[in-house]
Amino acid sequence: MNKVFSGVLLNSKHLFSNGSQSFKPVQLVSIKFMSTVKFDNIIVDKVGKNKNVGIVQLNRPKSLNALCDVLVSEVAAAVQQLDADSSVAAIILTGNEKAFAAGADIKEMLNQTYSANVKQGLLEHWDNISKAKKPVIAAVNGYALGGGCELAMMCDIIYAGEKAKFGQPEIIIGTMPGAGGTQRLTRAAGKSNAMEVCLTGNQFTAQEAKAMGVVSKIFPPEKLLEETIKLAEKIGEHSPLIVSQVKEAVNLAFETTLQQGLKFEKKSFYATFATEDRKEGMSAFVEKRSPNFSNN
Repeated sequence: MNKVFSGVLLNSKHLFSNGSQSFKPVQLVSIKFMSTVKFDNIIVDKVGKNKNVGIVQLNRPKSLNALCDVLVSEVAAAVQQLDADSSVAAIILTGNEKAFAAGADIKEMLNQTYSANVKQGLLEHWDNISKAKKPVIAAVNGYALGGGCELAMMCDIIYAGEKAKFGQPEIIIGTMPGAGGTQRLTRAAGKSNAMEVCLTGNQFTAQEAKAMGVVSKIFPPEKLLEETIKLAEKIGEHSPLIVSQVKEAVNLAFETTLQQGLKFEKKSFYATFATEDRKEGMSAFVEKRSPNFSNN
């Protein structure tokens, strides 16, 4: 059964309504979010002028989008569905004005044990999010702490609102990051910055995140989602086949040596000359027209 969530998405004074439940919306005028699959903790839709941008909105506003296991599994399932949808060019993950995700659900984790975590594969769902072949963009307003910061860093690009706050505060409660906080933050921000963040539990601002290389661009909170959709639509103008190759090549830079990465890049470049989209793109450039890519 379809669920439709609609309203004027302008600021936090406006509320969506779904029966008896109300929540604060994301910040963009005249968007309707429609979940064609029933989810309890997220809203999924396709937006943009050509409806080719998949969007997943975390929707546990009362807990500042605390990342319970069910929510993470739903996000992973939604990302997989959008990744398999040929009409979708890129995927956006977002929360609300107060929080992207303020961390893990500590009440849920309180009585968990080592053996149960290993047996249940507590963090397995997280890996599925980072395996998407299409670009995944995080639009971060408010808090992105602990697992929320890790979730954002799983994405290929992070856009942030001016008041966004990031951090890995796990050490404060006697544990440590487990879904990439020590690894992705180090690769993005460098060892010294990552050590300071992870060893103190201190938060850092959107401006500091941009200076460290964690965030790509910063916008006023009310403009964040609009600008993120524009980015996704820009990506959607290009060949999906080549976009996925570029994403794979850039990600490989974090996982291999320079020489191995250069070798992979060269092979991938050569491989584009076996595609119809490479021929179409170059022909369109020479003929001074817009390309019509076929994903072949």
